[in-house]
Amino acid sequence: MVGAIAFSGKAIIVKLAYRHGVDAVTLIMFRMLFALPFFLLMAAWASRGKPPLTQRDWLGVIGLGISGYYLASFLDFAGLAYITAGLERLILYLTPTLVVALGWFLYRRKITRVQALGMFISYVGVLAVFGQEVRLAGSGVAWGVFLVFLSAISYAIYLVYSGQMVARLGSIRLVGLATSVACICCILQFLVLRTLSAAFDVAPQVVWLSVLNAVLCTVVPVLLTMMAIERIGSAMVSQTGLIGPLSTVLMGIWLLDEPFTTGIALGTVLVIAGIFVFTRAGVRSSG
Repeated sequence: MVGAIAFSGKAIIVKLAYRHGVDAVTLIMFRMLFALPFFLLMAAWASRGKPPLTQRDWLGVIGLGISGYYLASFLDFAGLAYITAGLERLILYLTPTLVVALGWFLYRRKITRVQALGMFISYVGVLAVFGQEVRLAGSGVAWGVFLVFLSAISYAIYLVYSGQMVARLGSIRLVGLATSVACICCILQFLVLRTLSAAFDVAPQVVWLSVLNAVLCTVVPVLLTMMAIERIGSAMVSQTGLIGPLSTVLMGIWLLDEPFTTGIALGTVLVIAGIFVFTRAGVRSSG
């Protein structure tokens, strides 16, 4: 639960940082710069006594790092400039449905009726919240939703293709290496698109918020989630993660003064209920 809440706080910190005039390229560079040492240590620790990676392994790590962490993170940060933290979290919470949809599209894996029902309920909920935000904030919301939805697709692709890599390298080693690749990509992106002096022109609050984002909302949730899966299993962790979207909505209202109408409340309930139905159906079918 702590990991789910901490990870959900990422959007809140990003929205707070945007108030100081920073852009997505600079903001994600700071986050990844401060997170990189932790992920390098994680990769080094998990690689002790293990055989070195082959060229094929490195290509897989680089591909997964770009898809699952670099693209997913950058698109997410860019989208948050246009939508509320609550809507962002609800869209990202659709990722399990995208994984199943990709499994059906790529491998013709069956989608059960109950899973389809859960997907339908959750997407109706997102559309309800989207409609409310468009009414309150204007057409720019659609672009933000598109970017965040692309982020969710990018991470779903990572999840679909990471299974074999996890089996060969182990989850901690793969996450450490893939996230390190993503951190380097974000830093290189900044160096290509911005001048180095731009890093020193940001407000001090942006730097401290990025440190908080890197440690509390990036590294800590990864470790806590791994520890939780080891102790209670992925199915239970998935169910406990239902607290994530709700905590983001509540923190958005409390810290960002984001709107909370009856329509947004109804949409949030539908998304959480739909994903609950969807994940429970997945647990039963896998069992």
